[in-house]
Amino acid sequence: MYQAQFMLKLEFNTNTPEQHVFANTKNNFYSINVPNDRMRNVQKRNGLKQITVHRLRHTHCSILFSMGASIKDVQTRLGHTDIQTTMNIYAHVTKEEKKDTADKFAKFMEN
Repeated sequence: MYQAQFMLKLEFNTNTPEQHVFANTKNNFYSINVPNDRMRNVQKRNGLKQITVHRLRHTHCSILFSMGASIKDVQTRLGHTDIQTTMNIYAHVTKEEKKDTADKFAKFMEN
């Protein structure tokens, strides 16, 4: 709740695409070191596995694909100007998707 009140005090509309996840008090990007350092501190204090902000982004993307989001939707969400970037870096096929594709193919061939 504190964060929401703080953002309102700064007059930020956090419900817009322009609002950054990790923003300073001027709604500009932090250096990547700031959120990573803060996450590392929280992870150490709580005995959590250490992951980076980039890893969270990658995980978010993988979940979107697992949910059935299109490559174009993911490209837009991640802010890639070139869809090839999204395809090259993030379009991993999960084990479940491989099995699902194989099952669909087998079912198609039965008919």
